[in-house]
Amino acid sequence: MTRLSKSVLVIIPSCTKKGVKRLTGISDLQHHLFVMTMDNKLFLSPLDNPQNVLDIATGTGIWALEFAQQYPSANVLGTDLSPIQPTHVPANCTFEIDDAEEDWSFPTPFDFIHGRALVSCFQDPPSIIAKIFANLTPGGYFEFQDPIMPLKSIDGSLEGTSLDEFQTSCMAAAEILGRPWTNGKNYGRWMREAGFEDVVEQSYYWATNQWVKGKTQKLQAMWLQENLREGLPAWGLSTLSRGLGWSRERIEELLAKAREDLKNPNIHAYAECYVVYGRKPV
Repeated sequence: MTRLSKSVLVIIPSCTKKGVKRLTGISDLQHHLFVMTMDNKLFLSPLDNPQNVLDIATGTGIWALEFAQQYPSANVLGTDLSPIQPTHVPANCTFEIDDAEEDWSFPTPFDFIHGRALVSCFQDPPSIIAKIFANLTPGGYFEFQDPIMPLKSIDGSLEGTSLDEFQTSCMAAAEILGRPWTNGKNYGRWMREAGFEDVVEQSYYWATNQWVKGKTQKLQAMWLQENLREGLPAWGLSTLSRGLGWSRERIEELLAKAREDLKNPNIHAYAECYVVYGRKPV
């Protein structure tokens, strides 16, 4: 199994051509969902002419590519465990195979470090934040963009559903495996403890289907539902089998019911999108 450090809402178990194509489509969908949610912005940090930028666990590299296009004077580096990035890229954008949980050995510090959809990636997130802090220039910014698990509902309609049972079981298994899915809510505190200043935390909300009102909100819900429907199989198969010892048949039975719940407009569920950024002291 290939562990993709960029995958939170979906984990593709292999890098076959079909698997890479599927991952690319879902990763790009996630990217556009985040960008649209933040008013067509790639980030919220108040940057001033960044010149050296790092995107950790870059995945398909779409964020790094778009940043490089928007800031042609910046050198943008995307790192990931898997070589699934495109080969034809802007001259100011490069990709490297690298594990953020290993020692960092970048030759120069960065003005801006970005990470997105990393909530299940690291066994020790505070240690990653400490590495990020150490590899920023004074005055440089770090920004996390992540979903906050678990899914919730506005009226309790999620409780007792197969979707709720599925996510609750997955989170219990992830806890056993040492990669909790609930770390996102701690990012702001961990950043302050690491020494970051002017830490800003912002939350947005995505409905899981068309129960929500508003044209933009319904579009976001449609994208999130498709993302989850595609991602739940890989999300649960590995986690539940390794963490709880479930059989494939048991997982797939619950999975099918959970995917149906995603389409049920009577289940008023939503996901929280959390963005936090902070500055290294000058």
